[in-house]
Amino acid sequence: MDLLISFSVLAGFLILGMILRAKIKFLQSLFLPASVIGGFIGLLLGPIVLGDYAIIPIPEDWISIYALLPGILIVPVVASIPFGVKFKSRLEKRKERQERAEKPASVNLEAEKGSSTTRNTLVLLAILVIISQGQLLLGLLLSFIFEATDFVQDLYATFGTEIGMGFSGGHGTAGVVGSLLQSMNQPYWELAQGVTVTTATVGIIGGILIGIVLINIAARKGYTKFLSGPQSFPEEMLKGYESNIEKQNSFGKETTTSSSIDSLTFHLALILGGSGLAYALLSVIQYFQVPIIGSVPIWAYAIIVMYGIWWIMCQLNLSWVVNNQITSKIASMFTDFAVVAAIVSLPVQAVLTYIVPILIMVTVIMAFTVSLAYWMSKKLYGEFWFERSVAILGTNSGVFITGLLLLKMVDPDYKSPVLGEFSVSYSINSVLGFILFPVLFGVLVNEGILMGLSIPVLAIIGAIIFMFIVKGKPQRPKFKEMKA
Repeated sequence: MDLLISFSVLAGFLILGMILRAKIKFLQSLFLPASVIGGFIGLLLGPIVLGDYAIIPIPEDWISIYALLPGILIVPVVASIPFGVKFKSRLEKRKERQERAEKPASVNLEAEKGSSTTRNTLVLLAILVIISQGQLLLGLLLSFIFEATDFVQDLYATFGTEIGMGFSGGHGTAGVVGSLLQSMNQPYWELAQGVTVTTATVGIIGGILIGIVLINIAARKGYTKFLSGPQSFPEEMLKGYESNIEKQNSFGKETTTSSSIDSLTFHLALILGGSGLAYALLSVIQYFQVPIIGSVPIWAYAIIVMYGIWWIMCQLNLSWVVNNQITSKIASMFTDFAVVAAIVSLPVQAVLTYIVPILIMVTVIMAFTVSLAYWMSKKLYGEFWFERSVAILGTNSGVFITGLLLLKMVDPDYKSPVLGEFSVSYSINSVLGFILFPVLFGVLVNEGILMGLSIPVLAIIGAIIFMFIVKGKPQRPKFKEMKA
């Protein structure tokens, strides 16, 4: 009963956050999600900040539950990721080969265009990897400097990674950080989770505000192609709801009938079932005390298991039974509850102990992110370089939706090819990040910060090499028409 009531309180914070977002223009201008707004209401009015004078008296055992929730709920969130990947069945591959063989030579121009899009997407992927791994590298370097100079003492092993995790991963990544460190039996997991929530909040607000300033400057200098500015956002996007019934989007297509099983129930069962198999697999591995992989976090097993399940379903031509919109909505639901729980249980006093190094890190890494997103986009792209730069800035300081918001300011109708390139490259970078997280944390905890620095360094070097391989000749806008 306590678990149900504690969840209902979180639901109340979410609804309160939605109402405040709809009514307060300042919150609308920041595009803060209802989960973040509601979470901070619960934190500021709860016992963690106000103590015995709390306006919302949340019991201590509920706070403990809330602190654990992000690490638990992140498992089904990660488990839903593979459903967005397209695995072709043997029949589809055979049909595709036949169609290619039958195509006339006149389609070569279209193939060349597709090749250019692929190249741009891969270059964008390399930029995202360089910036996200660069954030981790800078954070660890600053942490090393703080300890070496006695500027800050008694820093925990992974301190410095939270800025990169919060900036490029957002609030949902706090659950990944907490879950990973908890699985490694690190006593500071709750503190690291709280620091990640803090940096994610600073990142999303800072990214949007800096992005708007850069967009206004770019508009005056003529860097933008379709700029209409922040005022172009429709009212429903600012307020966070759509009151016009005719304009309300569909939740997703029903792939099953209610006479057997509700489609939402089926998709939820598929995700939770995969998560359960991941727990079972990890339990077996830990029972037999398998070295190395026995310390891999549960969410890593969840994504591996679900990739396997999804691949088998695709080979059996069963991909039609899964609707990606529904799985995305389920993941979003879990993420909303994970975020509000992480913020309500944020250990404020512990985080304030590290507030000075956190502020220094946030300032340095934000400047690095803005500078590199702007410079690399301008250097590597010709047409639509600024549109790509703000999308990169948004996603590497907030979350994917932050990048989309900034992109929409400069490309309101998504007429440029940036949205498609950005979506694919972001998805691949997210998977790479989930792979590298446990490796980096394992090295930091077991080998120390100097060895830990090698992980982002190698990732950056690999991304740079990859970028130059796929980039080919510099892309510049064509001002002259080609003769037929």
